[in-house]
Parts: sequence; structure tokens; C-alpha cells
Amino acid sequence: MAGVRWPPEDSDLFPSRPPPAATEMVSDDDRSVAADSWSIKSDYGSTLDDEQRHADAAEILSVSTFPAASDSSSDKEDSDANEAEPSILGLQSYWDATYAEDLVNFHEHGHAGEIWFGVEVMDVVASWTKNLCTNMVGGGNLANGSSNKSESKDKACGDLSKWSVLDIGTGNGLLLQELAKQGFSDLTGIDYSEKAINLARNLAERDGFSSIKFLVDDVLGTKLDRKFQLIVDKGTFDAVGLHPDGPVKRMVYWEAVSNLVTACGLLVITSCNNTKDELLAEVDDFNKRIRSKNLVQYPGTEPTDVFQYLDHVCTYPTFVFGGVEGSHVSTVAFIRK
Repeated sequence: MAGVRWPPEDSDLFPSRPPPAATEMVSDDDRSVAADSWSIKSDYGSTLDDEQRHADAAEILSVSTFPAASDSSSDKEDSDANEAEPSILGLQSYWDATYAEDLVNFHEHGHAGEIWFGVEVMDVVASWTKNLCTNMVGGGNLANGSSNKSESKDKACGDLSKWSVLDIGTGNGLLLQELAKQGFSDLTGIDYSEKAINLARNLAERDGFSSIKFLVDDVLGTKLDRKFQLIVDKGTFDAVGLHPDGPVKRMVYWEAVSNLVTACGLLVITSCNNTKDELLAEVDDFNKRIRSKNLVQYPGTEPTDVFQYLDHVCTYPTFVFGGVEGSHVSTVAFIRK
């Protein structure tokens, strides 16, 4: 089942028109986040009307190449009837256009652009992640309480400045700024949109966080040659799933992320298109695929899981719809085995 979603507050958001003139301030009330599955209000908007939205959407979709359905399949024999429908949010062209407008808004008005899922969720993710890392026992597994590390390593683990952090799909980079405020210092953000990286660098420089590193890089085909103790994802997995070939790209996502996080490192995913249970099911499917692959390649060895559930945020507001309790946003942490 797909994550419980709110109905759209406005018409669906389509790619933006050319940036407004310098004298035209942007309205907070005229823009909704990019699709009804992401119906979180933006801090900074656009004066785009519905006719222009549809015209721009038609233009971008007309020049987009949607890949044919892939022959690859997951462990599921039948696709989920509630699978998220493909959306322009899964296209890099959409994000390039969005961040190009945000970059103009920054230079003309000092605006930071969208804060996906809102400021409150970003603050919760940053503070919760800090507590999670601080409470990690030398990289031990909080899920089962085990640890055989030394006291000196325990102290090192509690020192947030020692943690290497990667934000995938960093956008404007504001989550990394919040993590820096929490005590993390080895911070890197990647995004496949060059406009996003330019915006993130400008904001970090302005706000006094010039030590944060930002790189143009696509996590699905990453060129990074190092691993990180903490990987955070706020909305990128959602966007991957909204690509026309989303099911295949999600499998690529898990493989790529598993190669970027260190042993006993953490992956923290924040999603509004997937519930906690759906994220757990994704990881379970990935673990099964890797176990099967390893049994073929290394017969006689004991198969092990790649990721294990560690914890999740319990403080987001919940609601009941159709007898099912859910939350608008889910944040789940996994440990790399």
C-alpha cells in the first residue's frame, strides 16, 4: 500500500515560468508543492496561474523521453496497485527548472527556496538524527542493544564532529546547515541538479557554513570514491520512485546507497510517499535480493542482511483514514551490517 496522502490543497504544481522581475515579490499563497503526494506548502512561491502551469507541464513532458517499461522485476510477482504514479517530480528537467528559479529568487530577494516537508520536519530530522548518533554505542546496534566496542571508541562515536555525513539529493542544502548546528562538521551534499548545488553553495556561504562541501553527483550513478558513516535522504527516495521507471530505479537506489555507507553506519530516510512499514518492506526486499545473489556467488556461506531497522521518528502527527492510522511524513533509520 502506498503511503497515506493528503488531498491536494491547490492544483498540481507544474514547472515554473521564467523568474519574476526584480520588483515582483513572490507570494506565499500562490504555490503548492509539486504534486498532490507532496502537498506541503512552500515558504516561497510563484505567481504562476493554472493556465501557465499546464502549458509549462505540456512543454516539459513533450520533450521528455520516458523509458519503456523495464524487463527487470522485484521479488513481487504483481505490481502494487497503489504504486506511486509517475510524475514530473521524477524528472531531472523539473528540478533543474525549479532550482533555476530558486537561484534567481535568492540573488534578487535573498530567499532560500523550498524547504521540502517544511521547517518543522527538517528541525525534527536534524535533532532526532543528532540524538540517534550520540546514543550509538561505538557503532553498535541500538535495535538489539549489543556492543563490544571499547570505551574510547564509544566516546569517539558520541563526538558528532567525527561523523562523516552525506546528504543525497541535498537541494538547497539547508538540512546540512541544521546538522552543522547540531554539531556535525564533516558534511557533504550531492545533487544531480547543478542549479541546486549552486544555490546550496550560495546559501551556505551567506549563512556562515562555507565548510560544507557540495558536489554535482547523481546517487544512482555516483562518482564518489569514499564511504560515509551517516547518510541522510529527505525526499530523494520519493523522487526516485516517481520516475517513469521508478521500480527499477528504486532497486538501483538501494544498491548505490549500500555502497556509500560504512559498516555499522546509518541511513536515515525521510519520506512522504512511503510509510515506515513500506520502507521496511523495501529494505527487506533488497536484503532478500542480496542474500539470493550471494548464495549463488558464494555457495556454502551464511547469507547476511545488508541493512537492519534501527529506529524511527515517533513524534510526527498521525491521523486515521479508512480505519488505518498513518503519518504525513515518515523518518526511518537503518544500520549497515
